[in-house]
Amino acid sequence: MHRIAVIPGDGTGPEVVAEGLKVLKAVSGKFKFKYQLEYYGLGGELYLKTKEILPDSVLDELKQMDAIYLGAIGHPEVKPGILEKGILLKIRFELDQYINLRPVKLYPGVETPLKDKRAEDIDFVVVRENTEGAYAGVGGLIKKGTPDEIAIQEAIHTRKGVERCLRFAFEYCRKRNQKNKVTLCGKTNVLTYAFDLWERAFYEVGKEFEDIETDYAHVDAVCMWMVKNPEWFDVIVTDNLFGDIITDLGAMIQGGLGIAAGGNIHPAGVSMFEPIGGSAPKYTGMGVVSPLAAISACQMMLDHLGEKEAAQNIEKAIMKIVKEDVKSLSAGKMGYSTSEVGDLVAKYIIEK
Repeated sequence: MHRIAVIPGDGTGPEVVAEGLKVLKAVSGKFKFKYQLEYYGLGGELYLKTKEILPDSVLDELKQMDAIYLGAIGHPEVKPGILEKGILLKIRFELDQYINLRPVKLYPGVETPLKDKRAEDIDFVVVRENTEGAYAGVGGLIKKGTPDEIAIQEAIHTRKGVERCLRFAFEYCRKRNQKNKVTLCGKTNVLTYAFDLWERAFYEVGKEFEDIETDYAHVDAVCMWMVKNPEWFDVIVTDNLFGDIITDLGAMIQGGLGIAAGGNIHPAGVSMFEPIGGSAPKYTGMGVVSPLAAISACQMMLDHLGEKEAAQNIEKAIMKIVKEDVKSLSAGKMGYSTSEVGDLVAKYIIEK
């Protein structure tokens, strides 16, 4: 029995989560596993009504779950940063979800903006450190609103945090068993203190994985090569800030936010899975956004929970749809409604 917390969230989040749960029901029936859902109405509407963001009682309940399935966080009437820090970052930090895992995979039939690149050229994973770096919240403002205002935002990197992220990347690379190469993405020529630590730890941990090739590239070079030669990459490991940036670039080259999903992972604890496209409030209630990213997040969640065959079945259904049915992953251009795409995925799972 898998206990899954469901946070539909804001904007189009509830719409795409509904389709992910539709697929979850179909695949659980086929592969005979059980799950229990607990819903939490966190997000902008709750905050506007009650000023509550993430009550401690809810956080305690989330810690008892097997996984968290998230739709989207972000409300146009709530100042940016309040919900993101109060829900997303708080869950990541409090549940110590120290890995952000982002597969970047182009499926046949999905358009990429990269000229002459095919599905076999774009298939890598970004392992992003998820609880430290510039997002640790260390810093402040002095003399705010005056000509002498000073803003300080510090990045925190610990040996423990860096090393456990690196070790996860090497182990994940070994499991993938593809190019067997881990690339460290950093900025050793400018951020000399932080990435001295990252680079030393990278090569020290790498010695434990003699079957894995090690490689280093500055973050600006990684951005260029993701566009020019994405086939070079297998697993990229990086810090919180750089990982946040390059994974959005990764989403674009794999076909857009309509299919990009990610996981906030604690390998021995409670992990959270989500589409990375945000709440898209202007499309709320219209039934025009792609649910495939949310369905892919469900696939990642099941894989993490040990339901490997079910997860593979979902991915095969997604690949069939983007090759044979869906015209585009852009909102309003799929040729199907949000719920109809979910119906198709569920149908293909049951038929297989």
